[in-house]
Amino acid sequence: MTSSNSENVLTVEKADKTLENLEKCERNVQQMAENGRLQPLLTLLLEGPPETKLAMAAYLGDLVLSNDVKVFVARRVGSSLVNVMRSGNMQSREAALKALNQISSSEASAKVLIEGGILPPLVKDLFTVGANQLPMRLKEVSATILANLVNSGYDFEFVPLGPEHQTLVSEDIVHNLLHLISNTGPAIECKLLQVLVGLTSSPSTVQNVVAAIKSSGATISLIQFIEAPQKDLRVASIKLLQNLSPLMGQELTDALRATAGQLTGLIKVISETNGVSEEQAAAVGMLADLPERDAGLTRQLMDEGAFQVIISRLIQIRQGEIRGGRFVTPYQEGLVGVLARLTFVLADNSDAVALAREHNLATLFTDLLQANGLDKVQMVSAMALENLSQESKRLTQLPEVHEPGLCASIFSCFSKPPVVTGLCPIHHGRCSLKDTFCLVEGKAVGKLVACLDHTNVKVVEAAIAALCTLLDDDVDIEQGVNILCEVEGIKQILDVMLESRSEILRQRSVWIVERLLRTDDIAYEISGDPNISTALVDAFRHGDYRTRQIAERALKHVDKIPNFSGVFQAIG
Repeated sequence: MTSSNSENVLTVEKADKTLENLEKCERNVQQMAENGRLQPLLTLLLEGPPETKLAMAAYLGDLVLSNDVKVFVARRVGSSLVNVMRSGNMQSREAALKALNQISSSEASAKVLIEGGILPPLVKDLFTVGANQLPMRLKEVSATILANLVNSGYDFEFVPLGPEHQTLVSEDIVHNLLHLISNTGPAIECKLLQVLVGLTSSPSTVQNVVAAIKSSGATISLIQFIEAPQKDLRVASIKLLQNLSPLMGQELTDALRATAGQLTGLIKVISETNGVSEEQAAAVGMLADLPERDAGLTRQLMDEGAFQVIISRLIQIRQGEIRGGRFVTPYQEGLVGVLARLTFVLADNSDAVALAREHNLATLFTDLLQANGLDKVQMVSAMALENLSQESKRLTQLPEVHEPGLCASIFSCFSKPPVVTGLCPIHHGRCSLKDTFCLVEGKAVGKLVACLDHTNVKVVEAAIAALCTLLDDDVDIEQGVNILCEVEGIKQILDVMLESRSEILRQRSVWIVERLLRTDDIAYEISGDPNISTALVDAFRHGDYRTRQIAERALKHVDKIPNFSGVFQAIG
C-alpha cells in the first residue's frame, strides 16, 4: 500500500505508520526487506546494537537485490561494512564480507564500493597469513568480491592499496596473486584468475600484469590450468591466456610446445560440438593470436589433427549447421586465424601443401572473402590468399620442353615449338586453385578487387597485398595487368591510391600503379587524369624512400606520353 499510487493519502499514511510500528521487531524488518522495504534494515545495520548490526549484515548477504537496489545499499552502508572488515571480530567480518559479496556484483555498486575504500582491507585479507588470517572459505568470498570489483571496468592503475602507493597492478601485488593462484583450492584459484582476466582486459593495466607474469616465471603454471577438470577454472585460465597472447605470444608458444597435454586440451575444447561456448571462442582466439610464423607450433597442430577439426567446424558454420549464439563470431574469427597459420609454412613444409590441397583451402579462403560483416575473417582470408598465391609459381606444372631433333637443328623451319594450350597466363604452367593455389584459375581476383572499397582499412590492405602477387617479378606482369583489367580492378586500385587511407595502402597502391603504367595503353589513358599525377607526386614527396623511388618510376612512365600534363615541373 505504501508503494502504490493510491490517491487516498490518509490510507498510505496509516499503512506507513503501521510499518514503522512493526519495525520494532527484527523479524518484521527482515520480512520488510524481503518485500523491498530495505530502509529499516539498513538503519538497524548502521545504528543498532552490535548484535543487531551483525544480524542485519548477515541477512543482507542472503537477500536477492536488483542492480539499482545494490547501488542504493552500497551508498548507504558500504563504508560501514568496509569498516567492519578492517576492525571487526571474525564473525562480524564474515557477515560484512557476505553482504559486500552480494552488493558488489553490479558494475555501478562495485564502483561505489571502490570509491568507499574497499580495496585495501580486501587485498590485505586475501594476502594475510598467520594468527589473524581469514579461513579459506572467507578468502574465497574475498576473492569473489575482488573479481566483481575488477570486472566493473574501473581504472585500477591509480587506486592506492596503502601508504606505499602500491596498486592492484604493482609487480609485488600481482606476484602475490599468482602465488595464491598456485597454492589454494580450485574455487579461489578460479576467482583470482577472473581478477587477472579483468585486469588484462583493460589497455591501461594489461602491460603491468604482463610484466609481472614474465618476471615471476608463472607462464607454465598458468598454462597448466587448461587441463583443469573444473570448467569454470578452465574457462577463466583460457580467457586470461587469450588476453595475454597478443603481448606475450612467443612465451605462450614456447610454453605450449614445452609442456605435454595443454595443446591437446585446447584442441579438445575447440572441437566440442554442443553449440559454441565462451570457452571455445577463447581457446581458438588465444591460438589465433600466437605468432603465425612459428613453424614448430604449426607442426604440432598438424600432428594433433587440429587443422582438420578447424576446417570441419568452419564448413559447418558456413553451411548453417552451427547457428546463432554470441560466441559464434569470435569463434569463427579464431578458426580462420589458426587455419591461416598453414599458409605461412608452405615453402618449407610439403605436408602443409598436401593438407592445403586435400582440403582445398584456397577455395575456402576465397569463399570467406565474402563473409560480409566479419572484417577480421575477410582480412585474414585475404592474407592467407596472398601467402598461397606466392607459392603458385613454384607449384605450377610447367610444360615439358623437348630437345629439337636432327631435322630441326639443320632446317630452322622444323624448329618452331609446339603450341601448348590450357596454360595459366601469368605462371605459364598448368594451374588450379586447389593444387597450385592460383588466384587467376580460381576466380579469386574479382573477389579480392571487391574488397578494395571495404570500409575497414585493414581488409583493403590485405586484399591489395594479395593482388600484388599477380604483378610480382617472377610472373608475367603484362598478363597480370590484363587480368586486373578483365575484372575491372584498375579503377578500384587507382581509387585506393587516390584515397591513401593509410601509409601501407599508399605504399602498396603506388607499387601496383607503377606496374600498371608499364602498359602503354593504361599509361596513355591515365595521363589525362590530373588526380593520378597529383597522388603520385604526393607519394614522391612524402612517402618513404622505397615508395618515393617507385613513384618516380611511375611518373616517368606517364611522362612518356606526348600530352603529359607537366608533373615533373610541379615537382620542381
